[in-house]
Amino acid sequence: MPLKKRKLPDSDDHDHKCKITSFTRPQIRSVKPIRTETLFSNKKCLAWFHKCAGPDKVVGPEAMGKFCEDIGVEPENIIMLVLAWHLEAANMGYFTKDEWLRGMTLLQCDSTEMLRSKLDYLRSELNDSAVFKNIYRYAFDFARDKNQRSLDMDTAKSMLALLLGRTWPLFPLFDQFLEQSKYKGLNKDQWYNVLEFSRTINAELSNYDEDGAWPVLLDEFVEWQKTRSMS
Repeated sequence: MPLKKRKLPDSDDHDHKCKITSFTRPQIRSVKPIRTETLFSNKKCLAWFHKCAGPDKVVGPEAMGKFCEDIGVEPENIIMLVLAWHLEAANMGYFTKDEWLRGMTLLQCDSTEMLRSKLDYLRSELNDSAVFKNIYRYAFDFARDKNQRSLDMDTAKSMLALLLGRTWPLFPLFDQFLEQSKYKGLNKDQWYNVLEFSRTINAELSNYDEDGAWPVLLDEFVEWQKTRSMS
């Protein structure tokens, strides 16, 4: 999960105001309870948050680095995006107290050790196509600057590499296309359709319907790739 430093409201206000307003969480998600011998403690979870956050009252970029080190995950690992989705974190690189308590309670984690024991579970969620779709859609609002309606191209490419880079055979070509294109970013419709395209269009692009309701961006990608193949 790439860390981006952004100016946040005063920390006391941020706990109450930092909410995702443009993303409605589908109801299909549920965390399967994992049996543990130790019962979850809200008090222990809160103390864990304050230990990670320190005097800032929010787990920001510096604290996030230490947090990732403690649980044995690189900040750029997709597991951090899955975790942020569970917490419903509104800003990349930041976990507020409300987000932490909500998500960690759902996951039944009140310590570093408990979270480390759930990493395989978080990773396995990426194999569920419906859950992955929700995480992918969440990533758009999570990663974009909140004063922009679109995801800037550098961030979009980084997030696409994280989410689709290892599973979509056409990703390297699509990444090249974006690099040389006129586009400065991706809007939400384009972002959503890239996932649908990756799931339904074959590597030869032979089943792509030019008269379909695809964004112009993808029409141009298909034309660009076919021109390259012919030459």
